Amino acid sequence: MSAFNQLSGSLGGYSFVKVVVDRHNETIHFLNNARHEFHALYIGQEILGIDPDDMRARIDEFNQSFYHAPDRRFFLGILSLHKREDKRMFSLETVEVDTMSAGMIEFFYAEVRKNVDAAVPLFFKPANHLQEQEVAELPVERLPRILAHELFSTAEFVALNPGTTKGRLRAFRSEQEYRENALEWFDIVMMHRVPDDIPRLAGIINASHTTPLSHTNVLATGWAIPNAIQIGAFDLIDRENLDGQWVEYEVSPKSAGVGLRLIDEPADVGQRPAWYAQRVTLEEPEDTYNPILNLGKIRYNDSHRYGTKAANLGELHHVLAAEAPRRLLGFFSVPRPPRDNLMPYLAKLLDRNEDDDLLAAARQLLAERVRVPRGVALPFSMHQGFLESSPKIQQAIGKLKMALELNAREIEPLCVELQQLIRKTRVPDYLLSELDTALVENLAGVRTFVVRSSSNAEDLAGFSAAGIYESYNHVTSAEKIVESVKEVWASLVSARSVRLRQQAGISLDDCFMGVVIQEQVKADFGGVMVTTNPMNRNDFRNVYVNVSPNVTDVVEGSKQPMQYLYSTVEGGGRTVSLGDATEDLDANGHAQLQRLAIVGRLLQSHFSPDYTFDSPVDIEWLATDEILYVLQLRPYSI
Repeated sequence: MSAFNQLSGSLGGYSFVKVVVDRHNETIHFLNNARHEFHALYIGQEILGIDPDDMRARIDEFNQSFYHAPDRRFFLGILSLHKREDKRMFSLETVEVDTMSAGMIEFFYAEVRKNVDAAVPLFFKPANHLQEQEVAELPVERLPRILAHELFSTAEFVALNPGTTKGRLRAFRSEQEYRENALEWFDIVMMHRVPDDIPRLAGIINASHTTPLSHTNVLATGWAIPNAIQIGAFDLIDRENLDGQWVEYEVSPKSAGVGLRLIDEPADVGQRPAWYAQRVTLEEPEDTYNPILNLGKIRYNDSHRYGTKAANLGELHHVLAAEAPRRLLGFFSVPRPPRDNLMPYLAKLLDRNEDDDLLAAARQLLAERVRVPRGVALPFSMHQGFLESSPKIQQAIGKLKMALELNAREIEPLCVELQQLIRKTRVPDYLLSELDTALVENLAGVRTFVVRSSSNAEDLAGFSAAGIYESYNHVTSAEKIVESVKEVWASLVSARSVRLRQQAGISLDDCFMGVVIQEQVKADFGGVMVTTNPMNRNDFRNVYVNVSPNVTDVVEGSKQPMQYLYSTVEGGGRTVSLGDATEDLDANGHAQLQRLAIVGRLLQSHFSPDYTFDSPVDIEWLATDEILYVLQLRPYSI
């Protein structure tokens, strides 16, 4: 065990070593992680005597031999040490792309088993769904196994957003206790479940398992604050008497747990935080008259009239309906050293040959499999017309602006008063008539609607506003549509949204609310996907997918979702967590998630703000076995 510790690296709280079994020489190699970053380079340099530069130049050739050849000489994997209270266990896994047969896996396991401490249980961990199926028929006596989601569900530490900060630690064991205490920007909050309406602060510690894609964790990523899961966190702070103390808080994927170190209260605590200087700049909004439009008639550059969400959905309509431009392939066309590009991998993902027209194949995938629910967008001018129709609303807005300028204590009650006025004020007849006409012309026959916010101060690269504004599902009548629209307008001046925008340097004068009204589609399951791996930002292969088997759970967040990683290079996925579900999706569901992953990369490319095509996107989606519905697309901050 001491040799293991000397050679090991650490990731996600686990110690691990890389393993190579050489069948020709009947030897096993445990690699020093500090010296050998990749199995292939170690084999080339230490066993085959090949120059590292030559190995890199021919990496695809060697990877084919190492991971796919049926008569391969080398078996490559990772051996991890897990500790649960006083018990230890090893898990052995191959890399995700390895196509070992069941017989190969059994041989590999047996060789490693002979060379590690017999007193410590060793389990094989399938690297993906295909491997799970491959070993399913092997007796567990010959191949003890553990699934990735079983390890994740018992993991005591998960680094959700790495970083270091200094702040005052506040531990709340219930939401009621949280509500009874005012928070400051320098607080580090520890809870079992952090509420979605949390203000901007210094750090988050989750004492129970959560998903990296929850609203609070998305906000933490956008705010660039340390965020982690630490099981037993309350015992830790009770033991060290840290509640209410000033600490340095560190989250690192290379550590075995959160770092908390007592410090003195900083002398500059009364000063504004550094992020106050990081102002978000909005494109100048246009509040002069614009008509209610079908989403298909809106494009990406209409965000200053209809809001970011509507503009993104309109652009998606265009991508699906028109000849999508070549930038659709951007992610796969740029160099990923040592590879010139990933186009051969895209060909395999699309079930095409390398010399086929891959742009045409990508367009075909989108045309056949992807839809945006039909809908209309209400412009900023409609919101403005409503506000200007009421002198009482105008007076309340003036009071709120004055309070914001003075940073007065009355901001919250003024926001509540203004919201109540917006809810009670009647929408002018000319606006009601225009709305009714637009719904008749574009959505006649629809029984159930979704009403969504589309502000110019949301879904931005520097200000996601996840969960800040309101959206409503299951809206069925004209009266309920109007009520929901007013609720969305009112959410622009909620105390929380006003405060968060103020902290980001976004003036109330510059904020407008558009509204998207869409058909509510029927689906089998749905969720959220980000086209990156939030727990390993250097992983360019995988996307992270949250799945709710019951569609209503997608927006309500009432249950923990299933969590998956899917490769958009070699293909294949693995289940990270089952959440509150009792069983995994079936093969058809997994196949649809793989398509979703590919679609996500294509859309990431189209919406990229630059020509690296590396900026991930956050996609809310629904699915049947055949069709993927994109409900929302926005930048995902990393």
